[in-house]
Amino acid sequence: MGTVSPPASEPGPRFAVVGNPQNRRVTLFEDAVRAAGLPAPRVVAWTHVLRAGGADFAADELVRVDSPGENPEVDRLLRGPGDPTRVEGSARWYARFTAAVRTLRGGVRLDDPDEVAVLFDKRLCHGVLDAAGVPVPASPTSGPQAPPVRGWDDVRAAMREHRMPRLFVKPPHGSSASGVLAVESGGGGRVRATTSVELAADGCLYNSLKVRRYESEADIAAIVDALAPDGLHLERWLPKASQEGRAADLRVVVVAGRATHAVVRTSRSPMTNLHLGGRRGDLDDVRRSFEAAGARWADVLDVCERAAACFPRTLCVGVDLLPAVGWRSAAIGEVNAFGDLLPRLTGLPGSGAEGLDTYAAQVAAVLRDLARHGSRHRTGTPHAGTPHAGTPHAGTRHSGARHV
Repeated sequence: MGTVSPPASEPGPRFAVVGNPQNRRVTLFEDAVRAAGLPAPRVVAWTHVLRAGGADFAADELVRVDSPGENPEVDRLLRGPGDPTRVEGSARWYARFTAAVRTLRGGVRLDDPDEVAVLFDKRLCHGVLDAAGVPVPASPTSGPQAPPVRGWDDVRAAMREHRMPRLFVKPPHGSSASGVLAVESGGGGRVRATTSVELAADGCLYNSLKVRRYESEADIAAIVDALAPDGLHLERWLPKASQEGRAADLRVVVVAGRATHAVVRTSRSPMTNLHLGGRRGDLDDVRRSFEAAGARWADVLDVCERAAACFPRTLCVGVDLLPAVGWRSAAIGEVNAFGDLLPRLTGLPGSGAEGLDTYAAQVAAVLRDLARHGSRHRTGTPHAGTPHAGTPHAGTRHSGARHV
């Protein structure tokens, strides 16, 4: 089967998107492009890219790469056959996904393959942020030279050596909290872990919509040992500020270098993901809490923009901001390549994206940049945070910060 042939050239900006047709991410982006008065973007299916060995784009097509998640067939092509709700297989997913991104030929890219590869490896991403002076939780697995974590014994040793009685254990290529464990140790060698992982009787691991707590070290060790072949990333567990008695963090979307959208996520568990029982909090209250503690809201958003600036050739990222207890400081938990799925949320006051959702804000940013530098983009010259030439959403099974 051959690759997609680029269409004949037409006047005016033309978008294309690599994604899963009919997925809400793709349809929301299509809506945003049409709302800007442009033709609907050409959709190139991930199934085609993976089966055909790539796709070709016209020199002036503006190419958006979107998530390959929420599609069982794409998951099978990336991770191999098996239950799509299983946790294992993320390393294979990562290798095949990043390779597939590099098979997209031509066009004006709204992302960068090298940056995508870093964004989907939490160890590499953490190292880049730390090297840039962005506040992040302490980690013994940060950067490409960090020693590998081979299993639970290594986790226990790291907890002792780095004085980390509470830490997060994360698969480096996961998303949506897939495989993440919040581990804490107590007196007498006791240990417990909070996670959405379901440990089946046969030892297999599955994603679940239920957050559960494991008190048996044998069970925790079994989970960690099963995850270790795909790699592990360790981070100090920073106590987070609370809102109405619930732990709170923020997802901040940064478009073309500017924080445009933010949502507060609160939870009674360490994982604030909305699909795991988290719920949206009050953003105005968060802003007031920071300011009451002596932090400027603009400086809070600046931390997120500094994190995004580490990936200057990627138009849009979703930044997870972790406010510390007392709201006086914050750290960056993660930077997500596909962190813009916040339906119906409009832009922050003063962001330039007022009245626009995250997808419309990206389209508007691209059009503004083309108006300023259009001819340069057509020759492939990149601009920071703007276009340049050129994990998956997991299935689910129903059963030290510095001052801001």
